[in-house]
Amino acid sequence: MVRKTKEEAAATRLQLLDAAERLFSEKGVSHTSLHEIALAAGLTRGAIYWHFEDKGDLLKAMWERVALPIHDAICSSNTNKLDPLTLIRSKVCWMADHIEEDPRIFALMNIVMLRCEFTDETRSARDHFLHERETCQRHLLADFDTAIATGALPPHTNAEHAMQGIFGLVDGICFHWLIQPQAFCIRQVTHSSVDCFLAGLQRSR
Repeated sequence: MVRKTKEEAAATRLQLLDAAERLFSEKGVSHTSLHEIALAAGLTRGAIYWHFEDKGDLLKAMWERVALPIHDAICSSNTNKLDPLTLIRSKVCWMADHIEEDPRIFALMNIVMLRCEFTDETRSARDHFLHERETCQRHLLADFDTAIATGALPPHTNAEHAMQGIFGLVDGICFHWLIQPQAFCIRQVTHSSVDCFLAGLQRSR
């Protein structure tokens, strides 16, 4: 009986997350109430407050559903012994390689980049996302430091600027693709743009 209750609670939580994902994508976070999410999930208002404190809590839970593969891709160590630039390329292109085929990753990025106005109600989610982003940036900065130390990039390369630049590049491509996905292939554009960016760093000797 206890196990069944836990399974039912987990199923209810997933129903609410799926409903929130759908409504946030359609209407935006600020224009969707928790009551509407409960109704869309076929549940009571009390059910959503049992599982989630507010919209910020919901957004964090949506992130956690897709966070593990993203975190592993960006923050993983070089277990395959790739050269530093190949490792950097594979990490920063990971999102573009998976966003089209994974509807949850697509939904999350669409909500965070286009459908979410961070307010007091969603401040906790914003702080959580920024923490995750900073963690990824630290790992990527270490990869650039390695590329400089091993001679894959010129010794005068500013690792911090390179890391921020490549993050801005892939974020910008993702943003424009989400606005109009049919306009271009995000995978092809991201790979070619990242190759150009890294090649420019290599030539700046």
